[in-house]
Amino acid sequence: MQFLHIVKKAIKATIPPVFFLSLTGFFLWNTMDGAHGLKSYYVQQKLLVEAQQAQQDAISEQQAWARRVVGLKEGRLDKDLLDERTRVMLSFSQENEIVIPYKANDHLY
Repeated sequence: MQFLHIVKKAIKATIPPVFFLSLTGFFLWNTMDGAHGLKSYYVQQKLLVEAQQAQQDAISEQQAWARRVVGLKEGRLDKDLLDERTRVMLSFSQENEIVIPYKANDHLY
């Protein structure tokens, strides 16, 4: 009987520290590896940098297209741009012109 009393007392003495150590371990693990932990934060920061780069690329492409559109508007028709575009679309050139061929995936437009 004395032995069971000692075992019960030892179990009651170890349960709270084990519980709180487990709880602390859980929070430490989630701080590092959880869905909102430091590793996830690093991955999200990397994705943010990639998204910002893609946004800058899209903005520069949009600005290039805006310049082309402005050059083709009725009031400010840029003859060089129009001539270049028609030659590309129709694959048309004169005999005395120098033609620089582009690769298959390297289009002007």
